[in-house]
Amino acid sequence: MTMLFFGLCFLQWEELQGEFEQSPVLPVLYDDGVQFNLTFIFWAQQYCGISEARNVAVAYEVVKALAIQSSILGFPEEGLAVVKQGLLAGRIPGLSEPDEQGWRTYRRPDEKSGGHGVGWSPIIPYLFSVPQDWEEVPVSIADLGGTEIDLRFASSKEGRISVIVAPVLRFADNLGDDATIERIGTPEKVISAFGPEVIGENVEGKVLSMEVSEHDGRKYYQFELEPPHALITATAAGNRLYLFNVIGNGLQWKRHYKDLKKIADSFRIV
Repeated sequence: MTMLFFGLCFLQWEELQGEFEQSPVLPVLYDDGVQFNLTFIFWAQQYCGISEARNVAVAYEVVKALAIQSSILGFPEEGLAVVKQGLLAGRIPGLSEPDEQGWRTYRRPDEKSGGHGVGWSPIIPYLFSVPQDWEEVPVSIADLGGTEIDLRFASSKEGRISVIVAPVLRFADNLGDDATIERIGTPEKVISAFGPEVIGENVEGKVLSMEVSEHDGRKYYQFELEPPHALITATAAGNRLYLFNVIGNGLQWKRHYKDLKKIADSFRIV
């Protein structure tokens, strides 16, 4: 690719910069942790001729090459700064400061886009609590659960969390925009249908316990599975099903079960 080609790409890029704040992030990563939002992907496809723009490695090489070429062509450094800022747009912090016990509360930010949710209504926020060493980790399209994974958290010491937010239309067309978990199904039906999305295999013979709790008028189904070790909380709000999943290996379960259970019990729809 020539310097002129990259120069033309960059000019088109500058026209699109203002769309970043509104553009959701494509939930894929390159190896250095950069995320690409949909405006970037559109630019790469339309103006740089990348037919496989969702291949992040290819897209990232374009950005690196663009940075070099734009420097040679004399484009201002501020433009590249906006490129970098745009690549990281869409990830919005939602963690509180640690409380006296060292736990933090994550609340899904109202401004957070659902990059996989084109055409969906706004996601009703949820919250949960974690010890302070837990951190949000980027979501990949290769993840089990695919584009319906809204969030991931992890601790190398204790385990990992995923939040699946799925449209109820996947399961029934008569649930409307104010679905409840009871209308979706019984606890047995819900874990049989959706447990495999969490653990990657049939849940038959793996369900150790099932409980139903109610908070602020909303019912939550809670399950413990083994193996693999998993605590799954299911509920519904608006036109979505929520699955909050806490998973650990055998050693993590043995050493940190109390904390993992506390995390699972903390999940609420706001």
